[in-house]
Amino acid sequence: MAPKPDISVFGRYTYLATELFWGTIAVVLLRRQNALRKAAVTILALYPIAYVWDRYTLSVGVFDIKLRTGIDVAGIPLEEHLFMAVVPGLVIGFHETIFGEESDDGDPSLEKPRL
Repeated sequence: MAPKPDISVFGRYTYLATELFWGTIAVVLLRRQNALRKAAVTILALYPIAYVWDRYTLSVGVFDIKLRTGIDVAGIPLEEHLFMAVVPGLVIGFHETIFGEESDDGDPSLEKPRL
């Protein structure tokens, strides 16, 4: 079996760098589809549930995040807060890219799903 790649190249900033990388992709996709507001509303709606769940799973030891900055905000790692925004943002970004509507010259009658 081939050895696994070393993902710890950024040391304690590995998780943060990963979130920033995927977060950038999410923002680019969302901006391209003019869906930043839609994503923000969804993220704000999901965030409280994700926070409670994340705090619980971390407290009972479901996750042991070693490659993180060590900065905690409201009882959970900074990177986890970013994760809770990046994941839904990325999902919505891909969804809007695949299924979003494209208009010609702003005429809504010409909009069609892009598949």
